[in-house]
Amino acid sequence: MISLRALTGADLEAALDDVARLRITVFRDWPYLYDGTLDYERAYLESYRNNPGALLVGAFDGDRLVGASTSTMMEDHAAEFAAPFAGRDIALTDMLYGAESLILPAYRGQGLGGQFIQYREAHARAHGRSYVAFCSVLRPDNHPLKPADARSNDGFWRRNGYAPLADALAEFSWKDVGDSAESVKQLQFWIRHL
Repeated sequence: MISLRALTGADLEAALDDVARLRITVFRDWPYLYDGTLDYERAYLESYRNNPGALLVGAFDGDRLVGASTSTMMEDHAAEFAAPFAGRDIALTDMLYGAESLILPAYRGQGLGGQFIQYREAHARAHGRSYVAFCSVLRPDNHPLKPADARSNDGFWRRNGYAPLADALAEFSWKDVGDSAESVKQLQFWIRHL
């Protein structure tokens, strides 16, 4: 049976390398195609270590981490993610940013994604946030690495009350699988008012 729990303190510390490896594994697949390194991931996850507004939820099969969800206050996330909200009626301090939800393929379709959303939304409410937002990478339909059986998560997100925010695109760089250097990607913001 899979158990979910919010990780803090020593539990969070003990899980960071496993979360880093999970990010590398899951994001290597379509549509992210991320060619990550453990050193980069460790540095990225540092922001969760001592941040009282950060949330890291682990999904465990026994002692094995098979899924994780991370969130932080929007103003604590990368500046590239704040830019699309300039001039809008939504303040950064009103949003929780759902950075990622990662589930190993063998554990998908068992309701973990919906449970991650529930944890995020409860965390947002507990911190006085009225919105939860996240990003999804945009890739062309004719991308050469797109699998023939690729399916979008758009239906899942919509069923959970999220919708794309018009003209809210972030840009972020990473190295794709098979590339020698980083390239800029566009990411679409999805948002839900709680």
